[in-house]
Amino acid sequence: MSDMNQWLHEKLLELNVTDSMKQPDGFTRLSYTEEEKSAHQAFRSIAEELELDVQSDQAGNLWATWMISTDAPTIATGSHLDTVHNGGGYDGAAGVLCSLASIKIMKDEGITPQKNISVVCFASEESARFGVSTIGSKAVSGLLNQDELADVPDADGITIREATEHFGLTWETFNQAERRIDELESFLELHIEQGTQIEDQGAEVGVVRGVACPIRLKVTAYGMANHTGTTPMNKRIDAFAGISPLIPFVEEQANQLNQSSDLPLVATVSTVHLKPNAMNVIPGEVQLGIDIRSVDDSLKRELADRIMTYCKNREKESKFTIEVETLVDNASIFLDEDIQQKLQKACDQTGYRAIELDSGAGHDVMNMAVKWPSGLIFIPCKEGISHHPEEYASIEDLYKGSLVIAEYLRIETGVEHENRNRNHRTS
Repeated sequence: MSDMNQWLHEKLLELNVTDSMKQPDGFTRLSYTEEEKSAHQAFRSIAEELELDVQSDQAGNLWATWMISTDAPTIATGSHLDTVHNGGGYDGAAGVLCSLASIKIMKDEGITPQKNISVVCFASEESARFGVSTIGSKAVSGLLNQDELADVPDADGITIREATEHFGLTWETFNQAERRIDELESFLELHIEQGTQIEDQGAEVGVVRGVACPIRLKVTAYGMANHTGTTPMNKRIDAFAGISPLIPFVEEQANQLNQSSDLPLVATVSTVHLKPNAMNVIPGEVQLGIDIRSVDDSLKRELADRIMTYCKNREKESKFTIEVETLVDNASIFLDEDIQQKLQKACDQTGYRAIELDSGAGHDVMNMAVKWPSGLIFIPCKEGISHHPEEYASIEDLYKGSLVIAEYLRIETGVEHENRNRNHRTS
C-alpha cells in the first residue's frame, strides 16, 4: 500500500472513530449528538496535522482553512460526517476525507495556491434524527428558518433547539453561521454515488449536472374502522384496501413517463401508516408517503398531477374519502457549468474517465449552489449500496477522488500547470 493510500485508510478510520470499517451494525452518528461531535474532533485533529486553521461556526460546521492571504478569495470543498441509523462509513465521510487528502497531495507536491482553500465539515446533513436534512449547510447559505425548526423533536422528544444547545451552540445566534456571498468564491463536494452508473459505464468518476430535489405527497384515505370478524365484506369501508391500488399506479405511471423522457424520473410509495393498526380492526385511516424525484421539474409535477387526479377519481367511485397534501415541492438544482468543465478537465489531467450524471439524492451542495457556483463529483460505491452497514468505497477510488479534487483546486486557485498529466492507477 502506498503512503497516500495508507494515510487515507488511517484517516478514514479516524473520521469514523473506529478501528475497523467492518461493523455489522454500521455507524450511527445522528445530528448534534456526542457521536457526531467525536467525528468532528477527529476532523479537527487531522486538519491541524495538515497545518490548517480550524474554526467552528454558530451552526456547528467546521472550517479548516489553508490561508494564503486575507485579501485572496476562498474556495471551499467538503461534506458531512453524520450518518443515518446503522448507516455506512462513507456517505459524507468520503467527501470530507478526500477534501483533506487533496490538501495533503498539494502540500506534498509543493503546490502553493493563489487563493485560500477551506475544507468544510457540515453538521447535520442527514434527516435521520429530526426529519430535517442539511441543517448546517442551510445555515451557511442563509436558507434556514429558525422559527420553524426550533421545536421540531426527535424520536425522544428532544427539539432541535435543545440538541444544538447541548452540542455547545447557542440557538439565538445559530443563523449567524451564514456566510456573505463575497466570503466564498465557489464550493465543491465529493460523494459516493449511491448508485451504479459509474461502474455500469466503465468509468471512474461522475461529474454531476443536477440534483433531483423531490416532490413529496401525503395521501390520506379515510374509511371506517370496524371489527374484522363481525363486519360483512359487503358492508366494509376498508381504507387500506381502497387506497392500495395507488401503489402500483405510482410505479406504472413513473415507468410510462420514463419511456418518453430524456431525463429519468423515480417515484416511490415509501411510507405507510395504518390506524388503528390492530389485527382485529379494519383499517379506518391510511397515510401513504410518496417521494417523486427528477431533475426535470415538469416530469415530477406531471406525475404528482396524475396521482392527484387518480385519487379524485378513486374517491368518486368508492365509499371512502381521500386527501392529498403536498409536503415538499422543491425545484431541482442545476450545478455550475463552468465548474463541471473544470472537473472534466481535472479528470482528463489525472487520467480518469468521467461521465456526466445527475444525483437522485440531496446533498449539502444543493444549498451551497443557491448562493455560490458549486460542483459535485461522485466516486463509485460497491453495488450502489448506501445508508447500510455494507456501504463501501475502495481506498483506490478514494485516492482517485482526492487526486481529482487536488487537480480541480489547482485549476480553480490559479496554479500554473506543470506537466501533471500522469497516470496514478498503480498508486
